[in-house]
Amino acid sequence: MANVVLRHVSKHFGRVAAVRDLSLAINSGEFVVLLGPSGAGKTTTLRLVSGLERADSGSISIDGRDVTHDPPGTRDIAFVFQQYSLYPHLTVYDNLAFPLRSPARRNPESVIRKRVERTAELLHITNKLDNRATRLSGGEMQRVAIGRALVRDPAIHLMDEPLSSLDAKLRAELRLELKRIQVELGATILYVTHDQVEAMTMASRVGVINDGELLQLGTPREIYENPSSRYVASRLGTPQINFLQASLVPEIAMPDGTETVGIRTEHLRIAAAAKDGGIVGRVRRVEHLGDQNHVYLEYRGEVLVTLADAHQPLQAGQDVELRLVHPLYFDAAGRRITATAH
Repeated sequence: MANVVLRHVSKHFGRVAAVRDLSLAINSGEFVVLLGPSGAGKTTTLRLVSGLERADSGSISIDGRDVTHDPPGTRDIAFVFQQYSLYPHLTVYDNLAFPLRSPARRNPESVIRKRVERTAELLHITNKLDNRATRLSGGEMQRVAIGRALVRDPAIHLMDEPLSSLDAKLRAELRLELKRIQVELGATILYVTHDQVEAMTMASRVGVINDGELLQLGTPREIYENPSSRYVASRLGTPQINFLQASLVPEIAMPDGTETVGIRTEHLRIAAAAKDGGIVGRVRRVEHLGDQNHVYLEYRGEVLVTLADAHQPLQAGQDVELRLVHPLYFDAAGRRITATAH
């Protein structure tokens, strides 16, 4: 495996800046996830690393070698696309073996068989090796597509939302499988997604990207607990973080310059409304999820969403006291303001 370094990389398509002055270092054996919405520059970044696109400025190195102007075939990368990209007329075995039979590699069949069988075992598709690709389920086809990248043992694996076309159950299963395989192989992976759950559960580090700009890079816990901006805070967390104008909660002390208060579920406690006032909201709806409830609250014309114990007696129309515990603070530009102890 190898480390990958992007230094001040930019890419424009006409007047559109797809990637803006992006610098990113991916360590050997690390699983880095770029998280952002469609059009954020995630896929363009992968294509720049792979050589499918040429950077307008900046440099890219793989394992200490400058590959900025090198063609894709010389970069020792493997790319997993959103769609399966399998050869339908070939068996699973031959699909997995195909990258190893390239004239550029010329691996002996004994080595190919060993690698294919090992990869199939990692992906739990050993019993499918003789099946044609057209006889596989969607989840099995995506396992084979991932296996085609893993079998080669490249310097870095690039993955472009490979689980997004699967149903929720298969996505959850393959998230666990992919992380397990990455740890077992010590593989270096740059993975892009719009799905915060994928980012939180698989990444060593998450890079939040928007409009081609890398806004913050850190562990999932760091990004969640210490977001650098309102936008970054909004990308992680279920239910999504609530935002209130500071003027709506004059009862709480907050740092100078606070324009917006960010309230995650753990920042908001619900209790029976006190007779002497306090911050009072009204329950609009309760969604029962089994072990917990989603509670929708109305507060001064705004709707807040939080979690509550499944056995906490709450019903629509009920007034409750809202207690804020260590919320996040943001200025008028959306930048994070660090709270002072009080």
